[in-house]
Amino acid sequence: PPSHNLEMKHLPGADPELVLLSHRYEELERIPLSDMTREEINQLVQELGFYRKETPDAPVPEEFQFAPARPLPTLLPHQAPAADGKTPPERDEGEHPDL
Repeated sequence: PPSHNLEMKHLPGADPELVLLSHRYEELERIPLSDMTREEINQLVQELGFYRKETPDAPVPEEFQFAPARPLPTLLPHQAPAADGKTPPERDEGEHPDL
C-alpha cells in the first residue's frame, strides 16, 4: 500500500536512495537504500513517520496530512540566553526578531 507524502521515482542507472525534503522542498537528508531489503525499507518509512494508506485513494486523517514533518521547535523568550550568557531583551509580540 502507498504511503502519504511519499513519492517513488525510478532513475535508470542511479543507486536507490530516500531523499527527505522540507515543506519548502529543500533537501534535508539522503538515505542510501541499496543494501536494504524491501522489509527494511518499509520499516524505515514507518519509523520516519509516513502514514500508510489502506488503498491509494483512501482518505488521510487530518493529523497525518503533513506527516512525517515535525513541527518546528519554538523557544520561549527566556529559554535561550545570548552568547554572552545574558538573557536577551523581551520583544513586543508583533515585533519581528530581525528588526
